[in-house]
Amino acid sequence: MDITISRDKIVGGSALNARRKDAGSAPFRSTSVGSLADPKIWKRGVRYLKRRDSVLARIIGATGPIRFELDDDHYEAIVGSIVFQQLAGSAARAILNRFKGLYGGRLPSPSEYLSTDMDRLRKVGLSPQKISYIRDLAERLMDGRLDLERLEGLSDEEAMRELDAVRGIGRWTAEMFLIFKLGRTDVLPVDDLGLRKAAKRAYRLRKLPSRERFERLAMNWHPYSSISTLYLWRSTEKPEAPAKW
Repeated sequence: MDITISRDKIVGGSALNARRKDAGSAPFRSTSVGSLADPKIWKRGVRYLKRRDSVLARIIGATGPIRFELDDDHYEAIVGSIVFQQLAGSAARAILNRFKGLYGGRLPSPSEYLSTDMDRLRKVGLSPQKISYIRDLAERLMDGRLDLERLEGLSDEEAMRELDAVRGIGRWTAEMFLIFKLGRTDVLPVDDLGLRKAAKRAYRLRKLPSRERFERLAMNWHPYSSISTLYLWRSTEKPEAPAKW
């Protein structure tokens, strides 16, 4: 099952378009059922969406099956998302690689990061703001305010609140974490401009749908909005790799 949802697309592409004040976003609501990594759940969701939405049925038929893979390295995903913010993919990858180079080619543990001199972090290309974001993440992990493994047992809303409390992690990044790291089935990134552009094209709308109109359009997708999201993203790209963050 193949799909193109690359790291550049998720972390460095749509993220740029989605960036806005979270206070203006609609309340997060979700009714996830099971995990996207469960083939039975995935097939059930695809069947459900094809029955409920003829446009999605056409996209699903044209796209074919999707290979969805979960990666359990939650810490690396969040640090990577912070590094990639507001940067082109190639520039962000170069900075991330130099950052890892400080620690022998891997990301530092929270304690290692907190003991690293700020000048060394600046020299690899991290901005003062991003340095402070990763520091806040590391401090929360060290003192127990944030437990990434515990997120798996929380509801979607609870996990969103835990992640949103970290500096540098807004609603969009938290939504991507829920889809690609926790495999939640009912996440709709309403602030993702690329997703709304895909919906405009697929549903032949005259103009880009507002967040409110997009939510109305997606009413029939629940509780499988994440699958709809992946297929709409895929509808604008060529197949290259499995769906990953």
